Amino acid sequence: MENALKIKEDLYLQCLDIINGRLQTVQNTINEIQVSLTSETKSSAGDKHETGRAMLQLEREKAGNQLAEIQKIKEILFKIDVSKTLKVVGLGSVVYTSQANYFIAISAGELTIDGVQFYAISPSTPIGALLIGKSVDDTIVFREQKFKIIKIF
Repeated sequence: MENALKIKEDLYLQCLDIINGRLQTVQNTINEIQVSLTSETKSSAGDKHETGRAMLQLEREKAGNQLAEIQKIKEILFKIDVSKTLKVVGLGSVVYTSQANYFIAISAGELTIDGVQFYAISPSTPIGALLIGKSVDDTIVFREQKFKIIKIF
């Protein structure tokens, strides 16, 4: 089971890197908008200036919402205990099926560990919701395809 623990840790760390990258991108965007807002000087075309400021403030609000969403996702990731082995699929499970392999954590797309592909998915995604609560040898049907759960840890 030591190899299973390493796989789970590696998947977790890759998800953390992805979310930290997203966080850094949004924080950089917020900083750039802030610089633009403070450097914007009142020009003779007053209406144009006000429109520019309003657009920047909308962008800042949008980036702030993205930041809040990323922080929520990061909190979900922090709830995962990689040392815990689960018998049924739940948050933090690594699931091998007859079709694909999944890491139930956050939606982070395709990840590769030692040449093996995994899909990092949120429990709230359609496939994640089908997998939650299932055990080894259970079968699920997704998009008219049957998947059998082979291994969970």
